[in-house]
Amino acid sequence: MTKPQSLFEKLEIRRQELGLSQSALAHLSGVSLPTVHRILTAHSPAASFENILAIAQTLGMRLDAVPMLDAQAMLEQQARNKAEYLVGLVQGTSALEGQGISEKRITQMIQKTAQELLSGSRRKLWAE
Repeated sequence: MTKPQSLFEKLEIRRQELGLSQSALAHLSGVSLPTVHRILTAHSPAASFENILAIAQTLGMRLDAVPMLDAQAMLEQQARNKAEYLVGLVQGTSALEGQGISEKRITQMIQKTAQELLSGSRRKLWAE
C-alpha cells in the first residue's frame, strides 16, 4: 500500500509536471525563493496558509477543505469522547469512595451519556 502524498509533495509534483523552476514559481507566486524551497521540500510545516495558497494557485491547484468524516459520524465521535471523559470522572470519584464500577457498567454509562449528548444541545457536546 502506498503512503498518501502530503500537500507539499503534491505541490512539488505539480511544479515538476509543469516544468517550472522553483525560482520561476517564486517570482510568479510572489513568495520568496527560500520559502518556496522550504514548502516544496516539506521543511516548513509552519508555512503560512497565504504562501501555500499563492503557490497552489500559481500551479493551477485548488486547496479544498474536504471533510474526513460526515457530520453525523463526527458528532458521534465527539459524543463518545466526551462521554468517556465524563464517565472517567465518575469512575475516579467512585474509586476514591471505594466503590469500584464494573467494565460492563462503565460501557453502559458511556453509551447512555453519548446518547444524551447527541440528543441535547450541540453547545454542551462541544463545550469544554
